[in-house]
Amino acid sequence: MTEPLLIWGAGAIGGTLGAYLARAGQPVLMVDTVAEHVAACRTEGLAITGPVEAFRQVVDAVTPDELTGIFSRIVLAVKAQHTAAAAEALAPHLAADGFVLSAQNGLNELTIAEVVGPERTMGAFVNFGADWHGPGEVMFGNRGAVVIGEIDGTIRPRTEAMHAALLAFEPDAVLTDDIWSYLWGKLGYGAMLFATALTPQSMTENFADPARTETFVAIGREVMAVARARGVVPRGFNGFDPDAFMPGAPDEAARASIAELAAFNARTAKTHSGIYRDLAVRKRRTEVDPQVGSVVRLAAEAGVPTPLLARLVELIHDIEDGRREMSAATFAALKP
Repeated sequence: MTEPLLIWGAGAIGGTLGAYLARAGQPVLMVDTVAEHVAACRTEGLAITGPVEAFRQVVDAVTPDELTGIFSRIVLAVKAQHTAAAAEALAPHLAADGFVLSAQNGLNELTIAEVVGPERTMGAFVNFGADWHGPGEVMFGNRGAVVIGEIDGTIRPRTEAMHAALLAFEPDAVLTDDIWSYLWGKLGYGAMLFATALTPQSMTENFADPARTETFVAIGREVMAVARARGVVPRGFNGFDPDAFMPGAPDEAARASIAELAAFNARTAKTHSGIYRDLAVRKRRTEVDPQVGSVVRLAAEAGVPTPLLARLVELIHDIEDGRREMSAATFAALKP
């Protein structure tokens, strides 16, 4: 296929995908709002740094106002809170028989489907570690799960083609008929990552701290209870075992999963979550509302109590607005 794959958002996730696919010979065009980053990617190239692999790859890139043309395949890789605006902006460039694949965290497929239609929406779950370090550089910290699937569960030729394309980035990428099970699994793990960002400690230090294990277990249990109420059976990945956090599951299994998460994150150069970087490095608002806040909203609809998740949203907003610092005391404030 000579038509480029359009990647909307060339940050940690989109930039990593774009560099790898372009290096593999696939035509790629990236769109990003940071003009200096766009200029670097299309001239001297996007540098992928870190322990996985280091290389520099020139990738065609434009700012949104420079974009022209119609595309049949678009990967959306912006922060969750920008999904609706980005979907509106890319919609005029999406072919009538094309699709948008969400390479994001959260349930953004629901938002994308409202804008471009469910038949033009494809789901993806990504758990590799990467950070945008500045114009022209993304640090690829560790490999992680990559899963592709249609939101209605069917596997079509376009799904198989997109999965095949992404094998150039992640050879172990999975093609699934139940993408929601993976997305809900990531919501459980993701809620824990928001809790780690209440402190300045690394993800591993948080998960390995026995004094915090009970809180992480309780957070996981709240998310899994909502998933069960909605009829979803979440899938595990990279140390996160959703069954261990289901109502009635023994605490020993949940603690073992937390220990696995500590071990998994100890093997990455990405020591802190993207939430931490939003708060401490980039000084901007996080994805807490479209991720954890969405679970709280869906829990209320299902009649499932989620006091810890609601408190977690409040505390993240407190840090965003300067009312609290990232500290052990803020983490301790999670407990009722």
